[in-house]
Order: sequence, then C-alpha cells, then structure tokens
Amino acid sequence: MPNRKIIAVVGATGAQGGGLARAILHDIGSEFKVRALTRDVRSGTAIELAEMGAEVVAADLDDPVSLRKAFQGAYGAYCMTNFWEHFSPDKELSQAANMAAAAKAANLQHVVWSTLEDTRRWVPLDDDRMPTLMEKYKVPHFDAKGEANILFIEQGVPTSFLLTSFYWDNLIYFGMGPKRGADGVLEITLPMGDRKLPGIASEDIGKCAYGVFREGTSSIGKMVGIAGGHLSGVEMAEALTQALGELVRYNDVPPEVYRSFGFPGADDLGNMFQFKHDFNELFVSARDIERSRKLNPELQSFEQWLAHNKDRIPID
Repeated sequence: MPNRKIIAVVGATGAQGGGLARAILHDIGSEFKVRALTRDVRSGTAIELAEMGAEVVAADLDDPVSLRKAFQGAYGAYCMTNFWEHFSPDKELSQAANMAAAAKAANLQHVVWSTLEDTRRWVPLDDDRMPTLMEKYKVPHFDAKGEANILFIEQGVPTSFLLTSFYWDNLIYFGMGPKRGADGVLEITLPMGDRKLPGIASEDIGKCAYGVFREGTSSIGKMVGIAGGHLSGVEMAEALTQALGELVRYNDVPPEVYRSFGFPGADDLGNMFQFKHDFNELFVSARDIERSRKLNPELQSFEQWLAHNKDRIPID
C-alpha cells in the first residue's frame, strides 16, 4: 500500500513495543508501517524486525536529538518507558518529557502513551497506609508514568493514554512464578487477598495499541484501559494447576511481608499490590476486557496464555 503512515515504535525490541511492531508487520495491507526505535540496531531482535520489513533506526530516550530525528516524518508514535531497566522514576519523567517534546516538534498526529495510575492521587505522601519511597513516591514505577501524562497534554500532543495491566509474562521473567513451599507444594505468592488482579500477555499490549491506532483519533485525550483477564490469586493458582499438571496453591501474604522480601523493587511491588487491593474496584473497572478484545480480537485469556507458555515458566 503506497503512502502508508509511519508509526515510530519506542521499545520495538522489547515486550510492549515488539508486540505492536509485529502486529503491524503481520497485518498484510495495513495502512501503517513500522519505524522501530532501538539503541542497538545490530541486536538480534532489531535485525529480525528489519528482515520482516521494519525501518530500524537508532534512538535513545535520554538523547532528545536522536528522538526528534526518529519521530520526524512519522504519523504517530508508541511511547513507553522501562522503569525496571534503571529503577529511577525521575529518569522516566525525563524520558517522557523528551518523547513529548519530540512528538510536538515532529507534529505527530497520534501518540499512544503507555501509562499507569499516579497512586498519590488516592494515597498522598503523608498517608501512612503504605510507606513513601524515594521521598516522593508511593508506587514509583506507577507514579512517574501517571505524572508524565501531563507532559504530553502540555505540549499539545494528540495522545491516547493506554493503561496497562500486570504482565502474565512476569511468571517467566520476573521471578513471580510458582515456587515450592516448605512441604514441597508449588505456590504463587501475592498480597492480593481475595481481590482480582487485572493481567495481560505482554504481546497483547502491543496488539491493543495497534487497535488504538487503527481506530483513528476517537480515543485521543482519553484513558484506554486494557486487560486479558481479571483473576484472583486462587483463580490464577487453579489455572496454573491445570496447565502444569501439578498442584499450585495461592499463598496470600500481607503487603508489609511482601515488601520485606528483599529482592530489588520488593517495596515498590508491595505497595503496587496493596494499591490494587485497596482500590480494587477502581483499578479493575478501568481495564475493560471486552474493550480490549475489540481493540485486539486475538486477545488471550490467562488459560490460553498458559497453554502457549507453560513450558517457559521456571519451576523451583
């Protein structure tokens, strides 16, 4: 298709951006084409995207000049940050500001910004229900993204705000998979009580973002919450039991216990889960499964995701 609209995809070699890039590249006859942004154009994933037909360009979120060049001439951009790469919410804010400024300079017609709630709207810093972290955050990897929303608004960038959910892929990569208890039985540990946890396959985040672009400008200025399922810890354990062929139980712990586990980011994640527990109705209702399926007809349920990924989940 001639004169296809360029989507500049931040994080194209990662989970979210990679899902969007592949969704566009696999859609024969798409009105869009992919400009994949990466710091390393020689990486295996970058080369693979280029072989699939993507335009691969070097760009660094900490380098405003490279971003402006990468966004120039594009119709839209998918913008995101990766807190877990550096554990710095301040860096996320700086990177979001760089992307917003670059989007403005390039006169982009549609930006999809991958964001989350700024939990300080509901739990102020002086609220001792959960500890304040890094002196000015409650859930650092949430709060900075939510705070950054205004950066796109102030620049006048036409932006859709994509509210993401818990990655089911965390069971593979983030150490949240089942582990054996003292009695040898597998268990997943979450401080969620009986509340529901919205979750999604990371690939489906990108596919939903593609749906937002395909819808046009109707969601500009709006929050678009996505999830593949809303499951309690018990329901997740039951699904894992069926998929793995071995009993998996749900180990519910208080958030203060989770915060004490000592792995990098445990306090942040403990606060995150507490926020999702304490404000469960608000958090779940913001992530509509049917809306997500309209954006992405291939949306996976947790059971479907497990069927494809059960062998990749490490078992201790």
